[in-house]
Amino acid sequence: MKRRILMIATGGTIASMDSGEGLAPVISSEQILETVPEIRDLCQVDAVQLMNLDSTNIGPEQWLKISGHIRGQYEVYDGFVVTHGTDTMAYTAAALSYLIQNSPKPVVITGAQKSISLRDTDARINLKDSFVYAADAGSEGVSIVFGGKAILGTRARKERTKSFNAFASVDYPELAAIRDQKVIRYIPEPDLSGEPVFYDRIGGRLLLLTLIPGMSAEVLRACRDQYDGVVLQTFGVGGLPGGDEGPLAGALREWTERGKVVVVMTQVPYEGSDMEVYQVGQTVKSRLRLMEAYNMTLEAVVTKLLWILGQTREPEEVRRMFYTEVRRDLIRV
Repeated sequence: MKRRILMIATGGTIASMDSGEGLAPVISSEQILETVPEIRDLCQVDAVQLMNLDSTNIGPEQWLKISGHIRGQYEVYDGFVVTHGTDTMAYTAAALSYLIQNSPKPVVITGAQKSISLRDTDARINLKDSFVYAADAGSEGVSIVFGGKAILGTRARKERTKSFNAFASVDYPELAAIRDQKVIRYIPEPDLSGEPVFYDRIGGRLLLLTLIPGMSAEVLRACRDQYDGVVLQTFGVGGLPGGDEGPLAGALREWTERGKVVVVMTQVPYEGSDMEVYQVGQTVKSRLRLMEAYNMTLEAVVTKLLWILGQTREPEEVRRMFYTEVRRDLIRV
């Protein structure tokens, strides 16, 4: 019996047409499906137009709307395909990985670098591949299917702005390749038997600050009262200019003394941080009890913190939840 899959359309380039002032999403979910009629040979499919937004305009409110709709339809369908713009797709994939945990049913996110209305586009292949993956019995949890590969939702990053192979899996193997309507798995999915866990709260205001040589600490002081936490992207494996006696450490101490979240991560795209290596990292981490992202992606760090702050503001519970692995987001080696 064919699996029943719900396609949830949210907009993005895949659904865009030229408005005269640039591309804007206007193509409906049913119109998208009509361009790839062979999808109906793979599975039973229904479609819903949940929103029609450029993904630049998709954030926490929309993540909750998507996860809430999936929750409401979870017992009806065997899997879900979410069409989405590429610019914030990795954020949405990570956010849904925290909002929908332990799901034995697949939630597949896809999109395109060019509109499905064009002849020269990646949209039709990505869409069909996503349904192939969603209809496969071995698929579960949240993932991105794009460019012929499946990537864990907590491990995806957009690396190219125009090329069809836009997404990469960061510091973790791709889950599978999709070729000729077949799923070729590189690593088996963990057994997610049992009931899924849905969350309906996400909250907090986060500041992302990327250090550059010579940056003043005043920016941290100026923003301190406006935010609940800061994600600080530092150099290399993780160090703070001036170490634990410098002005940046002094400004961060003011954050932590007020119970605000401080997470340090590297600016380097791959291989993660290790603040224990150098004195400028080790001492400031231990004395200020900073949290470290290790090899988490930026998208996972940000969305995990927003999810956590939606559940608790108690500092030790925030720390415990941040260091609890969810869907291979944090791999300690």
